[in-house]
Amino acid sequence: MEFNVKKLASDAGVFFSRAMQFTEEKLGQAEKTELDAHFENLLARADCTKNWTEKILRQTEVLLQPNPSARVEEFLYEKLDRKVPSRVTNGELLAQYMTEAANDFGPGTPYGKTLIKVGETQRRLGAAEREFIRSASINFLTPLRNFLEGDWRTISKERRILQNRRLDLDACKARLKKAKAAEAKAAAEHELRLTQTEFDRQAEVTRLLLEGISSTHVNHLRCLHEFVESQTNYYAQCYQFMLDLQKQLGSSKGEIFSGTFVGNADSASPAAATSPPVAAATLPAVPTIPVVPTIVGVPNTVAEGALNPNEVKPPASGTRRARVLYDYEAADSTELALLADEMITVYSLPGMDPDWLIGERGNQKGKVPVTYLELLS
Repeated sequence: MEFNVKKLASDAGVFFSRAMQFTEEKLGQAEKTELDAHFENLLARADCTKNWTEKILRQTEVLLQPNPSARVEEFLYEKLDRKVPSRVTNGELLAQYMTEAANDFGPGTPYGKTLIKVGETQRRLGAAEREFIRSASINFLTPLRNFLEGDWRTISKERRILQNRRLDLDACKARLKKAKAAEAKAAAEHELRLTQTEFDRQAEVTRLLLEGISSTHVNHLRCLHEFVESQTNYYAQCYQFMLDLQKQLGSSKGEIFSGTFVGNADSASPAAATSPPVAAATLPAVPTIPVVPTIVGVPNTVAEGALNPNEVKPPASGTRRARVLYDYEAADSTELALLADEMITVYSLPGMDPDWLIGERGNQKGKVPVTYLELLS
């Protein structure tokens, strides 16, 4: 008990001495031991690294999980050293709703079929997002968090010790200046040598830790490359998923023009010829894609699945020009590959899928998707 009281009194004396020295320095009444310029640069670099690492970490967390409540929940699970429960992504939840809606509307209806296809794509997008979040958390967030919770805490601890050693050193210098008697001066000089040694030792330890920030930058650089690679793979997957979906569905433009692009052989039927002209007179004229006429009694050789574009001849007049909106890679020899912004000639054939046209570019000819074209008047 006596030892503890003495230690407590000693610690209180040291604390009081440091507080006095710190206060006098702030008031300009005491000298302060300055660190060398290189050491000060290391301190500033370390503080800059810590501040920006915190900002990048927090904003990356927001990017990966925009929901603040979910971030708080994940933080609590990590602090409790428990596994974070799996959470359904927004894309997966949307896919679930679309699939359930398709079952209610009828999976065999056009709307139901489309909901199922779009829902499946949303599910794949959600799964890709989940994998991206997992990869980014492991390869990028975890190293940044480990630095802040590990290396930086060690650096901060050693810096506080160094600050205390400096205050002790400057307090000893002040006592040496105030000492009058030879015995007091000798004791003050001995204490000064001890505190100087402790200060130099602690300064060296802190310097080595601060110089290790360079290794931290190298490690974070590697993690940043891995984060970019994960993000690139994620967006590439999303792009491919949407391209596949676009090829399956087309766009609303294809549906709007579907009745216009298809060659309507029924327009020459007696029923059409005897229909009253009143309705037609009230509708605006819509330019149509001309079609190759069908000869009565001759089998239609361009039915879907048997189309050979190389054997098809364009109509004598009335073909339309079209501008290509996106690049398109031909799936087989019956299709024509497209490049964005190029101009081609298009027309339709009896019995063709309304989402497709025949496109010509010079001597090349093949089927092209309507959704990739802007038809010109």
